[in-house]
Amino acid sequence: MSITSKLVNIQTTLKAPKGQFNNFGKYKYRSCEDILEAVKPLLKENELVLLLTDTIEAIDGRHYIHATVRLTDGEQEIITSAYARESLTKKGMDDSQITGTASSYARKYALAGLFLLDDTKDADTMDNSEPKAKGEYPDAEFQKNKEAWGKLIESDKYTVTDIVGKIEAKGYKISAYHKSQLEGFVRG
Repeated sequence: MSITSKLVNIQTTLKAPKGQFNNFGKYKYRSCEDILEAVKPLLKENELVLLLTDTIEAIDGRHYIHATVRLTDGEQEIITSAYARESLTKKGMDDSQITGTASSYARKYALAGLFLLDDTKDADTMDNSEPKAKGEYPDAEFQKNKEAWGKLIESDKYTVTDIVGKIEAKGYKISAYHKSQLEGFVRG
């Protein structure tokens, strides 16, 4: 059996559940470790080896982790890669932990690309109903959360679109003024 056929077998049978929970965003996700745990038995079954490596690349004065995933049968290999940018700072983490977080993130997306894992919610676990409109997001609530959201945007954890989406998912509209305040946290 060719390496491509073996990969197709893994892509169609791999189940990598979202075993982690993000308290801020209130969503489930899968980590790099979740994917690796789920794929190991399939690698053994298909007699394949998975190799993960990272390099650090400086682009426009910022450090990026370039994760490369190699799937090999000893003769042929299939390669995918992904990038993740290191945060400038992350509260409570030292430099090595910041690099490790970026590495894990880049590896997760390289693995997801190789094994065709998407990052959307499973259809059978989604609430597909439309949120009930509650009007415009209250200014007092926005001001209370603005600084925390700004830190997440500045650290590249979330984009303005992510924050706006979370507000709208709760059934609120966000004003152009509030959106412009969030956009002020984006670095040029």
